[in-house]
Parts: sequence; structure tokens; C-alpha cells
Amino acid sequence: MAKERRRAVLELLQRPGNERCADCGAPDPDWASYTLGVFICLSCSGIHRNIPQVSKVKSIRLDAWDEAQVEFMACHGNDASRAKFESKVPSFYYRPTLSDCQLLREQWIRAKYERQEFIYPEKQEPYSAGYREGFLWKRGRDNGQFLSRKFVLTEREGALKYFNRNDAKEPKAVMKIEHLNATFQPAKIGHPHGLQVTYLKDNSTRNIFIYHEDGKLVPKLSRNYLKEGYMEKTGPKQTEGFRKRWFTMDDRRLMYFKDPLDAFARGEVFIGSKESGYTVLRGLPPSTQGHHWPHGITIVTPDRKFLFACETESDQREWVAAFQKAVDRPMLPQEYAGEQDGLGGGSRGLPGLPAPCGCDNAGPCSIAVEAHFKHKP
Repeated sequence: MAKERRRAVLELLQRPGNERCADCGAPDPDWASYTLGVFICLSCSGIHRNIPQVSKVKSIRLDAWDEAQVEFMACHGNDASRAKFESKVPSFYYRPTLSDCQLLREQWIRAKYERQEFIYPEKQEPYSAGYREGFLWKRGRDNGQFLSRKFVLTEREGALKYFNRNDAKEPKAVMKIEHLNATFQPAKIGHPHGLQVTYLKDNSTRNIFIYHEDGKLVPKLSRNYLKEGYMEKTGPKQTEGFRKRWFTMDDRRLMYFKDPLDAFARGEVFIGSKESGYTVLRGLPPSTQGHHWPHGITIVTPDRKFLFACETESDQREWVAAFQKAVDRPMLPQEYAGEQDGLGGGSRGLPGLPAPCGCDNAGPCSIAVEAHFKHKP
């Protein structure tokens, strides 16, 4: 009888919606919450165990199931759970995936089931409030030490600010939200609630690294990078040797750093769409020399090629997929402006618009090239 009940639960996994974790989308979930009626992965089951007043979990294959529990799972399931617990998720709320850090997934699960924020809109106020102020630990740019700093997020001004002193009247930095990205980086920062904030300062990319003791960060700002990791690169003339650098792909912007915790990007290139003349190719031109890693990538822009090399074939495959995702997506009108404002993969102007350097030349302009890809070794 016990085997039959366990088999019945396993059969429920074949129903549409149940074949992936209800919370992070991981395939082939091995666990279930028999009080919520959802099928979940091992990682998310650990988070559910921390809210026993709401969720009680069992292994689908190893634990014993009674008749009432099997019937409850049959009457619910992942699709029914989403219809109830995710019925009013705000459009800006980031839905974590299996590749996201523990903190993001934990807050998502607690918001859904424990606080029921997406059933009752009035409980969503903290995420839509126009002003938030608090203290975060910020890493110093030069000494690498984390010090407490006051941060202010204001929707009215469209900015995130931080102050070097509690009584300071003027902020040390003002980061416009439209040019800002925040992503959780627990491994890189060495803290489970670590956050990397990237923004533009004087037309250059700047990073700051912060964390909060209890994880109450600013989820409204957060989105994931398409891809991060090491590659080798060569210069724009492709005559110098390849050097290992840390790369970050943020939407259409590919940035590189000498070290993952560098405050400023040493260079960046805009990845446009195929309609605008951008192409991603596996491999390097036959005459290419100086690279140590064997798996090359060539990004073709309207004006020149950028050459990179990856250590493993899987790295190459993931980077190509990230670049291809940008190339396959048609560009928005505001992205054409970004292409001209010092982020372009080439120096081509647009018909009827001045070239990026400010001259009237709508074709290639050698003066603009270095502004488009701020190359440093």
C-alpha cells in the first residue's frame, strides 16, 4: 500500500506544470510540500523547511505518504498554486530561477507563501514605496574594507544615493536608476547578502559592492546579468597578445575588468542587433595569434571585429548564447541613443543624427572609435 501511494505521487509529476520546481523552475523536482500542494527541488525544499508554520515537506521517492496527503497533492499541484499565490505579482518583481542565489529564492518563497504578498496587494507596499533609507556595508574602492554607509532610494528623483557620513548634507554619489543595475553576488563579495551595483559616472561604468546584515536590500533594483566570467581579449588592432579579463554582460553592454571587484570598467562595447549589422561567430580568424585559451569567439560589428577566447567549450557556448540573445533582439529607439553615447560596438552614425564625436559625419569616424570601446589592457 505504501509503495502504491508513493507511485501515485510520482505519477502526479507527469501532470503539466509539475515537472519543474514550483519556485525556481528546476527540472525533475524530488520533493513536495504536502501542506501547500506543490512539487519543489531539493534546494527550495530547504527554504520551505525554514517556514514549517506554512510548509511541510517530504521526499517524493523516500518518505511514506498517507492517503490524505496524496489526495491533497492531486487536488492542487504547481499550476493551481501559481494561480493562487502568484496572482498579483508586481510587474517589476524579479522571479528567481535555479541559478540565482539563496537569498533571492528565499525572499521569493517567503513573499509567496509566508507573507502572501501576491494574494493581497496591500502587503506589497514595501516594494512600491517611493522612498527608502537605511544603512548598508560598502566596500572601499582603495582599501577593500567594508564600512557602514547611509543609502537613500528615492523614486521621485529616480536615484539611489549614498553618503560618506551620517550627517553629510551632500551625497558622495548619485546613481540614476535608469542607468543602474543591481545584482546579488554572494560568492564574489563573500557575504550571503552581497550586492553589486553598477552605474554610469561621467560616461564610465562604476561598480560599488555592498551588503546588508539581514538581507533587506533593494529588490526593486535587482536584475541578473546575462553572463559573467573570465575570457581572454586582445586590443582593437588585434596586434597585441590576449590577456585574461573579467567580463560582465549587462543587457547589451559587454564590460571588462582586470579584477572582478574593480570599481571601474576598463572598457565596454555595445552589442547591437543583427538588423544593425552585428554578428556572433564561434572561433577566431585563421591568422589570430597570442591567445592561450582554445575556444574563440568573434563579435562582428558594423566597423570592426572583437576577438575573445574562452578556457572551456561550455564557457564558449554560454557566452555565445548570451551574445546571440542580444543580437537576435531588435533594438529599441532608446538603445540607438545608447549606441551613440560612448557604448557603441562601432562608430557608425545614424541617418539624420550627428556622429558620436559631435561632427556631422554620418559614416565611420575614427575620432569616435576609442570613445565607443574605451580600450585599456
